[in-house]
Amino acid sequence: MSKEHLRITVPASSANLGPGFDSIGIAVDLHLVLDVTPAPAWSFTSDSAVLEDVPEGEDNIICEVAHHVARKMGGELPPQHVHMTSDIPLARGLGSSAAAIIAAIELADQLLGTELTQDEKMRFASLWEGHPDNVGPCLYGGMIVGTHSPNSTDIVHLGVPDVDLVLLIPDETLMTKKARGILPRQLEYHQAIKGSSISNVLVAAILKENWELTGKMMGRDVFHHPYRSELIPELTGMLKNISEYGAYGAALSGAGPTVLCLAPKGEGQSVQKRLEEAYPLFNVQTAAPAEAGVKTESLTGWVNAAL
Repeated sequence: MSKEHLRITVPASSANLGPGFDSIGIAVDLHLVLDVTPAPAWSFTSDSAVLEDVPEGEDNIICEVAHHVARKMGGELPPQHVHMTSDIPLARGLGSSAAAIIAAIELADQLLGTELTQDEKMRFASLWEGHPDNVGPCLYGGMIVGTHSPNSTDIVHLGVPDVDLVLLIPDETLMTKKARGILPRQLEYHQAIKGSSISNVLVAAILKENWELTGKMMGRDVFHHPYRSELIPELTGMLKNISEYGAYGAALSGAGPTVLCLAPKGEGQSVQKRLEEAYPLFNVQTAAPAEAGVKTESLTGWVNAAL
């Protein structure tokens, strides 16, 4: 592949699906795009409104992660000019940082020609992020279930769910650090067992494509919804009443504040209209599960980095 010009495209992601806390994620068809060309020094530019405050030098997270990967691989990256385009809102729970991490790993791999495997890319991403639920869908597309520890990262790709997505995105940001800080340090044993059983049924329902049961389990989370509802006053009502608007279920997307709804295939727009009337302070939009993960394009055409 020519390294003179690269275009790297990465989908957004939504993590948790409620009780699948820090382990389940789905790719969303919003995207971060990097156009990369050689330059005398590293620089980052963008004309996307959501990226207007992103660092323009080597303190950009993409540059930091790419250099980290290069050092681990024993290489050194040549400087590049990176033009970024994105429709992934920042600090809204839709994996903007995860998309940047995956883009950076792909950038380092392409510039060094190291031909990292998917497992190796996933390991780099999870070690940087701390868990696999957001970075996994950005890498693989579709839906993943994963677990991560200092010693290993294990991922199961569940394919692409046959549903529509509806996003309720508030104007306010919610930084992950604040959303994580409100969580308890530990759960009572019986609560942990309850949460685990709900999460197990969630995964089984997804595998059986039983979306009504999937939605039911999404609303019964005990790991983070009860605590983060203090930061998002509308959340409890949404989770309780979401079926009234035609959706299977709803969950806080990642750490929030966006709420992700699963809707029957082909009915996303009707669910969107009903939710717009009920929640006028939210930007309600339809989306779809992104089938593909990170892709790299050269001047000669598209190359799917996931192959």
